[in-house]
Amino acid sequence: MQTQTRDFRTGDREVVLDLTSDCQEMIPDGADGLLNLFVPHATAGIAIIETGAGSDDDLLAALGDLLPADNRWKHHHGSAGHGRTHVMPALLAPHATIPVVDGRMALGTWQSVCLVDLNVDNPVRTVRFSFLAG
Repeated sequence: MQTQTRDFRTGDREVVLDLTSDCQEMIPDGADGLLNLFVPHATAGIAIIETGAGSDDDLLAALGDLLPADNRWKHHHGSAGHGRTHVMPALLAPHATIPVVDGRMALGTWQSVCLVDLNVDNPVRTVRFSFLAG
């Protein structure tokens, strides 16, 4: 298995960050196998969605509706609503596994692999990319 980590600056705003090109860089030319992404954070997740046509904003809006940024959360250090970011990975897993065929991810036409980060208190996220050859 080949594995490495990369850090991404998500800043002080909620973000859906497209990692598709970063994923592709981890895959050896012509290889078959599985690419796994894992976010070793309690407040971030991985989503496979369409981006650029508003779906990324829609995802943030839906998460805002499901997990309001207010003080209802029992886990409440940091900014208002911080506790919701600890609940989010139960809805949006901190990992994804993508099949790889002939050196390319077997994604649908409009699918992208994204890091989702609602935690405005932590501006840098680490993602582990692991490729398991088939």
